[in-house]
Amino acid sequence: MMPSAIPLLCVTSLLVLVGCRTAPATYLPDDTTKYSIENTGKFARLDPATLDAILCTGLREERNSAGRLEVVANVKNRGSSSIQVQVRCVFKDTQGFAIGDETPWQTVTLADEGTEAVRFSAGNGLAQKYTIIVRSAP
Repeated sequence: MMPSAIPLLCVTSLLVLVGCRTAPATYLPDDTTKYSIENTGKFARLDPATLDAILCTGLREERNSAGRLEVVANVKNRGSSSIQVQVRCVFKDTQGFAIGDETPWQTVTLADEGTEAVRFSAGNGLAQKYTIIVRSAP
């Protein structure tokens, strides 16, 4: 081997070894559901039919003039056919315990891939938190 080829061979070998040592890029999926409404404890589906078909696309909470908590939930049908569900709100104290202030079940018919806004108002000023509950209509 020629003496001038030795440095070239060393550099080439070094580049090959460095290239082999680099780990391939890892493509992790985006964790888009990490902070979704379903994971906040503010939205719960009670049965398998609603788990697959219903989701909450938005929540708005505010205090009315009497200081009571009011909540609006956007309930969406993910399916391609209409579905009827029942929705209610359980109001809670600052620690997340139910205070006995639950709204009656509201029956909502959702068109295929449709969204409906459902409104709830607390019966008293003690409500600080809440959970929207959805179940299949009987």
